[in-house]
Amino acid sequence: MNTRSRKLAIAVTAASLSGPVAVPVYAQGATPALEEIVVTARKREENLQDVGLAVSALNQTEINRMFGRDLTDLSSVSPNLIIDDTAQGPGGVAAIFIRGIGVADVEKNFDPAVGVVVNGIFLGANSGSLLRSIDLASIEVLRGPQGTLFGRNTIGGLINVMHTQPTGELGARVRAGYEDFDTFYADGIFNFGLTEDLAAKVTLGKRDQQDGYYDNVATGEDGVGANDYETYAINLLWKASDNLELEFTYQNEEIDQDTPPLLNTGQDRHLFCNNTGQLPGNDVDYGFCSPSLDRPITGDRLEVANVGLRPPTDPATRDNPIVTSPTADAIPVPLNASFETDFYTLEARWDLNDDYRVDYLFGRWESQEEIVSNWDGTPEFLYGTNRPADYEQDTHELRLTYDAGGKLTYVGGLYYWDSEYSIDLNSWVGFPVPGTILDIFQFSQQTTESFAAFFEADYALTDQFTLTLGGRYTEDEKESRQFGNINTITDPFSDHPNETWDEFTPRIGGRYAVNDDVMLFATYSKGYRSGGFNGRVNSLEEARQPYDTETVDNYELGIKSEWWDKRLRLNANLFYMEYDDKQEELQLPSDEGTGQKTVVTNASSATIAGAELDVQAFLSENLSMRANLGYLDSEYDDFQYTDINGGVVDLSDIDFRRAPDWTGTIDATYEWELAGGNAWVRVAYHYIGEHFVNVANSPELENDAQHLVDASINYSINNFTFSLFGRNLTDEDGYTHGYDVAGLWSYAATRPPRVWGAELVYDWND
Repeated sequence: MNTRSRKLAIAVTAASLSGPVAVPVYAQGATPALEEIVVTARKREENLQDVGLAVSALNQTEINRMFGRDLTDLSSVSPNLIIDDTAQGPGGVAAIFIRGIGVADVEKNFDPAVGVVVNGIFLGANSGSLLRSIDLASIEVLRGPQGTLFGRNTIGGLINVMHTQPTGELGARVRAGYEDFDTFYADGIFNFGLTEDLAAKVTLGKRDQQDGYYDNVATGEDGVGANDYETYAINLLWKASDNLELEFTYQNEEIDQDTPPLLNTGQDRHLFCNNTGQLPGNDVDYGFCSPSLDRPITGDRLEVANVGLRPPTDPATRDNPIVTSPTADAIPVPLNASFETDFYTLEARWDLNDDYRVDYLFGRWESQEEIVSNWDGTPEFLYGTNRPADYEQDTHELRLTYDAGGKLTYVGGLYYWDSEYSIDLNSWVGFPVPGTILDIFQFSQQTTESFAAFFEADYALTDQFTLTLGGRYTEDEKESRQFGNINTITDPFSDHPNETWDEFTPRIGGRYAVNDDVMLFATYSKGYRSGGFNGRVNSLEEARQPYDTETVDNYELGIKSEWWDKRLRLNANLFYMEYDDKQEELQLPSDEGTGQKTVVTNASSATIAGAELDVQAFLSENLSMRANLGYLDSEYDDFQYTDINGGVVDLSDIDFRRAPDWTGTIDATYEWELAGGNAWVRVAYHYIGEHFVNVANSPELENDAQHLVDASINYSINNFTFSLFGRNLTDEDGYTHGYDVAGLWSYAATRPPRVWGAELVYDWND
């Protein structure tokens, strides 16, 4: 069996550091022990307890037992991890923050700060990276900068996702279920052999949520937020020789959905709540005010008041970038969205001999999206958009791994990235000129090329102490094209501002084995997030002016240990991070275009420190428990920028967004034999401390502490598994996103409410 095949076979069956375990039922008096966990956090197979990094993981069984729809429902796997859907676009727009570092913007001009890697391929956009939990073999969460082996835009950490491989044997796993809000889902994984050396796997899936979580008090429509998801995939694994494997995968995903609803959370300081002459020539008092800081204008976080309207005229275009029309003639339009992706991967794995292996990995990811949005959350025609967008990326990675079983092991390689993003944006604005709609066109395109060379080696200086040295050199080049708004910004065919950045990201670490069960580690690593160009600008200067790279220096100490005859696993770490030239997404007023703009600038520096604890244990023959706890102390050293009037705004005293002081999880599974089958009950509690969901700490966009409870009752017999489950049983309604629109209004999105469901699974193997 090839090295990667062995790795995946182990990973799929292994228990994880911080996931609920499938508890075997032992004979009376037998002593259970935790299984070895194999991870690929360093692009090679290793026992988690031997890796000098902060890593958490879930295997296939654990993922299935959590009944998650996507990555947001799996975020309890790790301390100091927040995963939200921002509801800003179709397909799921990820806001993934590790240790307070992340990005929460729909624009693909802005690079992620936490990487999502699927089958070895880095996804370079937040849209579409909230992966559905179908056919997942494992998830690993790597905390802290991963600049050496994974490169740019993993400054906060990495989520490493693997799907199952074809088995070559005839078999299937079919799952069907029903949830609240008229949600039906079904998926199947079918394995078979085409020849003795060629194995195939076909995956099919559909999830149809016919009713959304929201009611619209403006239109009287119930169940706003419907979502229909479909996917199919083919995976081929060819054992070309004893030493060479080739694997090809193609996956298509399609989503048709209501535009994610947004809540207007306007306060007295906002124009749309109380017009105090902030906008010249407009004396309209809209009166869209929230009854309190923690309620939207409707008074309920699951009630919205938005309407879909578009201008009655032909849309503004590049040739005619602004069109005006009367508000009274606006045409109703459905608030609908669609998102489609095509994902291709090809991997060659070649064992040159017992010591050397060569891996080549190609990936192509394409997405096409369309969405009509209402951003103000009111029944008036104030601000809406039509924003079709296309994104594509190609990646190539060539890697050499050496492991002769001696003192030295290493991995090194070359990496190439090429991506392109474009959007034709129409902004429909009804507030600057009373009774008039402004249809403002903006075209944005960005291309990126990136090259990297990397190397990381371990050398055992003694039987107990191992030294790690690594580094990566990265060079990024971006080219931007901007056109539109009231003034022509640039000529998209002749004026192409471009910029090149490069960075070296080293890592040095050491591991000391106190004994067979206890290991101490220390590490220094550097993370790097690429510079770029703003995607939504109002002037030629803003279009041409790039923002620079940001970096994090991370210092970490940790312990990995097993106790109580390997029935208790306890891992802990302390970290200290220096964050320089931090890129901030600022929402600012503007005297041009739409009246507001989002500008990224290197506005701040910061210090982040904290502690993390992971525990996994067998408490009895039938009862397993896992827990994690994260503490985070994040503080700006300096955060200043210049406002529209040339004044300096100092935000150095505000809090990091999505950076609660405390996060934690307790997850227990009790399993027993019952009537010839196997039964188990799982209960999980996940704590997220109070935190803000927007950069500027707007008081109405602060979340109180949240207490999330999931539970399930399950019974398995004769290849069938029956389950009843519930998510968010405490019905927490915290905000998953918030945005303060430059003094005009603010909006928010709410986490899904309590959901009950039932599921049936059939596993069959020939």
